[in-house]
Amino acid sequence: MRFVLLFGPQAVGKMTVGEELAAMTGLKLFHNHMTIELVSHFFPYDSPEGRRLVNLFRREIMEAVARSELPGMIFTFVWALDQKEDWEYVRGITDIFARQGAEIDYVELEADLAVRLERNKSPHRLAEKPTKRNVSWSEAELLDCMRKYRLNSLPGEIPGDHFLRLDNTSLSPREAAERIYRRFWRGEV
Repeated sequence: MRFVLLFGPQAVGKMTVGEELAAMTGLKLFHNHMTIELVSHFFPYDSPEGRRLVNLFRREIMEAVARSELPGMIFTFVWALDQKEDWEYVRGITDIFARQGAEIDYVELEADLAVRLERNKSPHRLAEKPTKRNVSWSEAELLDCMRKYRLNSLPGEIPGDHFLRLDNTSLSPREAAERIYRRFWRGEV
């Protein structure tokens, strides 16, 4: 079994790259908005009850997948690397899979801001993430998060052979997924 944590700032392409990687590998894609969108019908994500439910559903799904016969999961996440709580959250979800003997891979995407602002308005993103359809709000949130948090790692911050940082500014989702596949499934550097 394999667990791939695909992380990076908003609109960097995590979901679309994850879709391509899932098609190549047979892993299930669990993009973070799957639970956000479900819960947002009842509670705002930024409310205490909204966050509690999102985290509860995510954890339950991950634990079920980790115990299953599935080949694994790709999970997308905006990781505020300067926040202790986010490090604890990542440790908690990766531990779910590590306890079952899964390989854990960390894939960080980064892209230029101008490209991310364009991707933020893409029809596929807006179709899959209804809470992002208010594009002016979504863009303001993207810019605000950039100011508040560090959303890309520092050199050496995530050590090891199971980490790949990939600038996908000029890559298609398929090209990015192929690079991830070559690195972790074929062992190419």
